[in-house]
Amino acid sequence: MNEQDEKTQQTAAVHAGYPAGRLARAFTTAATHEDPDTRRRAEERIRRWRDVMDGMAQGRLTVGSRTPVAGLPAWVTPEVVRGGFATGAASAGGPLLPHEAETARRAGTAADRAALFAHWLTDAGLAELNSMLDNGAYEVAVPEEAALLTVAWLVRSGDRLGALRLLETLRPFAGRLRFAPRPGAAPEPADAAVAHRLTVGEAAQSIGRRRPNRAVEAMREALTVWNPFFDDMLELWLETADSGRVLARTPDEDWIARAGALLRQYERLSAEHTLCTKHRKPGENPAVLRLALETCAGRRALAPRRLGQLQLAVDSMVRRRGEPGSGRHRELRARQAADAARPSHHALAQLVARRLSVLPQDTGTPDVGPLVAPVTEEEARAGGLTAGAEIPEPMRRVAEAALSAPLATLVARGVVPSAEVLAGLVPQLVASTAALAYPDEALRVLMAANYRAFRNRRSLLLLNLERQVRVEELPWAAAVAGVRRKGAAGRSARTALVHLSEVALQGFPATILPNPLVRELSTLARQAGEDVPFVEELAADIFMGTFSGKFLASAAVAGRLLGGSLYERYYGLDYELVVALEEDTRGRGLLGPGTSAQRDFADLCHAYAGGSRGWSVAANGKVIEQAQILTTHNLAALAGPLGAAPAPGWADLARRSFTTVCRLTARIPHNPRPLPMIKDTAYAWRQMLFHLSLCPADEQAAVLARVGDETARQPDHVAARLAPALAGLRLVAAGGAFDMDGTADGGRARRFLGWATERHWMRDVPGRR
Repeated sequence: MNEQDEKTQQTAAVHAGYPAGRLARAFTTAATHEDPDTRRRAEERIRRWRDVMDGMAQGRLTVGSRTPVAGLPAWVTPEVVRGGFATGAASAGGPLLPHEAETARRAGTAADRAALFAHWLTDAGLAELNSMLDNGAYEVAVPEEAALLTVAWLVRSGDRLGALRLLETLRPFAGRLRFAPRPGAAPEPADAAVAHRLTVGEAAQSIGRRRPNRAVEAMREALTVWNPFFDDMLELWLETADSGRVLARTPDEDWIARAGALLRQYERLSAEHTLCTKHRKPGENPAVLRLALETCAGRRALAPRRLGQLQLAVDSMVRRRGEPGSGRHRELRARQAADAARPSHHALAQLVARRLSVLPQDTGTPDVGPLVAPVTEEEARAGGLTAGAEIPEPMRRVAEAALSAPLATLVARGVVPSAEVLAGLVPQLVASTAALAYPDEALRVLMAANYRAFRNRRSLLLLNLERQVRVEELPWAAAVAGVRRKGAAGRSARTALVHLSEVALQGFPATILPNPLVRELSTLARQAGEDVPFVEELAADIFMGTFSGKFLASAAVAGRLLGGSLYERYYGLDYELVVALEEDTRGRGLLGPGTSAQRDFADLCHAYAGGSRGWSVAANGKVIEQAQILTTHNLAALAGPLGAAPAPGWADLARRSFTTVCRLTARIPHNPRPLPMIKDTAYAWRQMLFHLSLCPADEQAAVLARVGDETARQPDHVAARLAPALAGLRLVAAGGAFDMDGTADGGRARRFLGWATERHWMRDVPGRR
């Protein structure tokens, strides 16, 4: 058995165990979780994972293929569960949806998809599709739902041959898949310059789901109901005291009558107010007062032990708050009453939800200020709230997620807190930008909706360097590709590409570009006609030991930008060799799949990783990390061919990256899974080195000085863990170099890498284990 076959078998074994583990977890949740909704979702996961395992066992599913479901072409959107496993179902399949059943009823056809498909091709059906194209009153939830609208557009534009060819592609699946859109409201005009994290409707739904906090409401009940009640009871007991001794005076008939009235009031309050339970607990001061009152109101004498408990309770309450009616007591109760009068978070959430409900629900809003403003006088009168009450921060964050604004604004305001969230918003912009290439307005709207639906398609687990399906491979997108204009649309795409690159670099300088964002950048580059080799982050547990040809091309881009730089010297690279290798293979047309470019680049990465060819996740991670180092994981592509230049400058990005390095390092101790944290810290370190390498020499020196000052402000264990890495950086900056094993000065200076096959040195403070 050769090495590649052995890796394939090992990877297949990992895949077989993953669905079984997820199925077991879903079973546990479904059987034990207290929340019925969570149990119901777990039962649905059980169904899907069973489908995965049954399909793998019966040969209907091929794990790792871009066509994992037997009988379904690559363009059909598969149902995919966690880990990239297809269940065997199609996302556009399943039982008829309510709107499909209603269409069948209106058309007088059989309630099945084949009949519906035929209906949409009649004169009446095409007229309805054309009406949707004109008014935009439709929704495309999965890409297949854009297919028949594309057919209608082709017919009315005079391309009947193109429509017939598309129909021939769709017809074999007409009985299984939805190819018609869903009815919907006409969308707001799209603005390619702005995006929003949540629609107004989604924000309102999220805020409206907030339920009263039981602990807070119990406290409110204690302050408004039980504290005043037991103040009255304490005051009644104090009437019997002389020189502080309770029951020094014998209660008279009036006192006994008032005690009985208080006890009857207690029974009524206990039935109405059930959140606060402290007054029911034996031994608590309120319970001691009440039980003693029941005895005396019944004209019975208190036992000495009970009398002693009563005396202790009265003394304690007076000592802590003062006697009822005293200045200290009145001040305390006034302050507590003011606290209790503040609107609950639940009430304020309902107010914000009402504010959101009057806005268009299917898009964002350009101004969230009125949504999160303090309670107005009118709102206070209408809703029983306190005028001027502030909206709590958690609700403000949800409402602000509906802000529709340029990406840079969203990042600056904290609405987009991470590169992963940024990646989720970018399809809104790319859809509008890519659609500009279509000359017809109706087609632009349709293709934008198709793109957004396509980006909701979950990625498949792929092996053997296969790539995910691209939007241009969808038959209906290919059918209208010939009408695309490349000039102005290409310039818009390039502008969007550079702007998005600068937003990502400036907003998250210490974070590698997540794969969804890389895919959007690649799409924009293709739309702009830019030959920029973007590369994805690879998974170490399914890595097959080789790379596609674009990795060598990306490394050559980095080599042309960083040759002779601090980055090249720190990581011990030979970018001159990389560039020569890429130019040679490109000149011979050998950058495609299965060529020497793949083998040469893989050999280079293995050599930099230490030369080991053994298969393990950690060993794979070391090789993949070297590929990321050589390519800079797309940073060179952004700064080189595209010319992205973040406004604060590279020195600012380097300083902020080191701040992230320190923050992540501080989390390593006591972390139950420290290795992922160390890996992320090393990635932030690498980002810092890239930014630093683009700085002039004087700025580099200033940043290195700032790095030293920042380290001195860190806790001792952070400074100690970073000391070897910082020593290595200063060594290389001064013209020195690491030894072959990545250390220097007897191990006191180290090259900082994230992956290791032995215990990582960052896990231990130097000198301590």
